[in-house]
Parts: sequence; structure tokens; C-alpha cells
Amino acid sequence: MKRYLILEDGSSFAGQSFGAETISTGELAIQTSNYGYQEALTDPTNNGRILVFTTPVIGTTGINSIDYEAIDPTVRGIICNEIANKISDSPNFQELNYFLKEKKIPAIYGVDTRALAHKLAEHKKLKASIMDANDEHAFDQIRALVLPKNKTAQVSTNNSYAAPNIGKTIVVIDLGLKHSMLRELSLHKANVVVVPYNSNPQDIQNLKPDGIVISNGPGTVNEVYKALTPILDHFYQKLPILAIGLGFLVISSYLNLEIIDLPKPYNGTNYPVIQQNTNVIWQTSVNLNQLVLSENGNLNLSEAYYDLYTDLLAGYYLQDDKILATAFNPEGAPGSFDALPIFDQFINLMELDNATRK
Repeated sequence: MKRYLILEDGSSFAGQSFGAETISTGELAIQTSNYGYQEALTDPTNNGRILVFTTPVIGTTGINSIDYEAIDPTVRGIICNEIANKISDSPNFQELNYFLKEKKIPAIYGVDTRALAHKLAEHKKLKASIMDANDEHAFDQIRALVLPKNKTAQVSTNNSYAAPNIGKTIVVIDLGLKHSMLRELSLHKANVVVVPYNSNPQDIQNLKPDGIVISNGPGTVNEVYKALTPILDHFYQKLPILAIGLGFLVISSYLNLEIIDLPKPYNGTNYPVIQQNTNVIWQTSVNLNQLVLSENGNLNLSEAYYDLYTDLLAGYYLQDDKILATAFNPEGAPGSFDALPIFDQFINLMELDNATRK
């Protein structure tokens, strides 16, 4: 069945329908990774987006039980050039088409995704709809629609829960965290408790954490800053804090660092960052549209990570302030495992802090 991706600028792209046959509207976003489509479409950071995959074909490896970043994806649709069907008779894999139907996510294939990537680079932000027609009524609908701005509230957990282990106790503040991050913390023998983004600082204190993680997630700093400020006021310089993705932007704002819009959003893999002290280059996974100005004279950096495309600050370590912050996702998923040492560094920071306090 023929369907249309229509954009608020008045343009449309025709293609063939797969997945759910529902009508959907969201923010257009480009996913540049050549692999890991399951992680991308289940990543809570992509909440509310219609995701455009620039890789030529998706669906070749199906859907499996390991690569979920959230069990219930909240993307509003996906667009691709080509899909793979009838990939395997194995009961361990589900075809992408059937998965999307179950999750009520519409999709279109046969679309010039490179043209969409160029268009979004020009406009920076576009509303998009997946519809059965591209007439004037459809364009009137998309122009009139206001996209929701409470994205973190939509994906953050409403109730605290534990992911038990035997090591350091870490409280993860859920702005839209990925399962892969919980997996990495578990592999590092961390006893994790996940709490809502708007938790009371005393409730967190009562858990007796050795450290705090502020997770990645959708939305903007303005949407969560008011809720997170009391938590930062309570724990800043008292406990080690690891901030990732949106968490990186929140803590950068808290430190009064200048946040800069990227020329075009980063959403995918193979974004190179360089470590200032070692000149080692990591290929990283990023899902953000802002980084931090490098010339921040008030920062006493123990370590800095610079984005090689823009020379902006993509991460930093403030040992005296007990802060480790990265714009990139150290767990990858999708992406390389280059940045996994960030978790080791955070565990070491907690051990150093415990030793100092004793």
C-alpha cells in the first residue's frame, strides 16, 4: 500500500507501507548508524520521533530478545530505503514488519532517505506525519499540531525499582535510560536502584548510594532542570556523579557552562571524540543536538573529551567536584565499545571517594 511522509515545510515523500497502518506525527530525526536498528528504535531518547535510517537496508537481523533498550518503544514511526523480509525461520528472531505491527508503529520504505537527511540539515527541526494522503488537508493538520514537550516525563519510570548486585550502590536517575546502561553497571558489579527524574533528594539519600548516574533521555534541559536542581544541590561535591547524554547537558547547565547548538543533530554512531590527556580517539554513539563550549576558564578539568567535528566539549572529568560527564553513550548500543572505560573510571571515582571519606 502506498503511503506518504509529509513534512511541515510542504514537501512529501511517497513510499510503500509496512508495520502498522496507523497515522502518526512526530519530530523528524535522522539515524546515521549502519547497524543496530533495534537499539535505535527502542531507545527512549528517540521518544516522539519519526526515525529516518540512512543505512540502505534494515531488518536483516530481525528483532531479538537481547537488543531491546526499552521493551515498549515510543518512536512515532520509521522511514527507510529498503527492508528485509523472510530473514529466518528461527523462533529466536521476529521479523521487523511483525514487530512494528505489534507495537503499533507505522513505517514506510522506498524513500530517498539521503534527501531527507539533507533537508533536515537545512531546517534543523521538522514536524513530520505518516499518512495515507498528501493533500492540503493533511498539510493543514501537521501545521496545526503542537508536539508534546514533556518527553522525559513520558519515558521516565514512575516508581523506583532495583537491579540488584553485590557491589557499590548506585542510584540511576531515569531521564529515559537504556537497558544497555543497566547491563554495563551490572557487569561492573553495581547494585543499582532506578528512580524517577523528579525524585525527592531525601528519598535518594535514604538509599545510601555510593554514587549517582543521571541518564540519557529525550527532551531538553529546560524540561527537567527544575526537577533535577534540588538533587544536584543536595549531592554536588558530596557524591560521585556520572551524567550521560541529556544528563551531561543538565549538569553542564548547573555548572554554568555555555551550551552550543550543533550545526546538525548527532543521532547515531561513529562520532569521534579525542581524550585531551592521551590523544586517544574513540568512536562513540551520540544522540544529542547540543554540546558544550570548550573555552570554559572556570573549569579545572582532570580530563576532557573533544568532539573532532566541532572542537566542542563532548565530555569532562572534574575529580575535585566528583563529576564525570559525557555527551556520548559509553555503553554504545548501537556503537563501538570504545567508551566503556568511562564506567571503570566512575567505579574508580566511587572507590577513591569512599577511601577519602574513611
